Amino acid sequence: MTQHVRPLYGPSTDFTATDIRDTARRLLDMEPLPPIVQAGHPVLRQHAAPFDGQIDDEELHALIERMREVMHAAPGVGLAAPQLGLPLQIAVLEDQYQIDPASAAARNREPLEFLAVLNPSYTAVGPESASFYEGCLSVSGYQAVVSRPSSVQLECLTPDGAPFEGVYYGWQARIVQHETDHLMGALYLDRAELRSLSSNAEHAARWSGPGIEDARAALGFLRS
Repeated sequence: MTQHVRPLYGPSTDFTATDIRDTARRLLDMEPLPPIVQAGHPVLRQHAAPFDGQIDDEELHALIERMREVMHAAPGVGLAAPQLGLPLQIAVLEDQYQIDPASAAARNREPLEFLAVLNPSYTAVGPESASFYEGCLSVSGYQAVVSRPSSVQLECLTPDGAPFEGVYYGWQARIVQHETDHLMGALYLDRAELRSLSSNAEHAARWSGPGIEDARAALGFLRS
């Protein structure tokens, strides 16, 4: 039986540490895994609360493991707490999927070891950008082209509370940006070339090659 996370607040309502703690505990108690909320849910459009001890260390690590389970089951390469209805700045990232070598090379896609981040932010490193199709577990069934910085510096806290900095490139940088944006109330569609928007079926049938050149010519986006 599917269990739904009770919305904590509307667009203009504050949320409290008690709300966050109670929701986190409900997520940990849910069987089967909690559902991923979809576009239109207000939690996806709120600036999530910075983590500052709203839940204890044991609950935090259990929540991170639960998020990882949901991410793997989806399947996906990242998941932010708001995608489970929890307005808290926590995200998990991991990319161990095998893709064809041509696509991996075009997208500069290297495996990303599991990473859990708290209160993340990123800044672009250099002027280069890249444009590729991108999807989201909270915008089920669609993909669109998004232009993003090719390299970013991530700053965050680890689950143990230690400061962390790292520079990420290519597809890893895209994952970092996508998940951090979730915590600021942004969806990838906010940055997307909307003329490129494709159902998963159309993307698989027509635009799943290494680059976006065919889609750009046929759908008329990113005109020079």
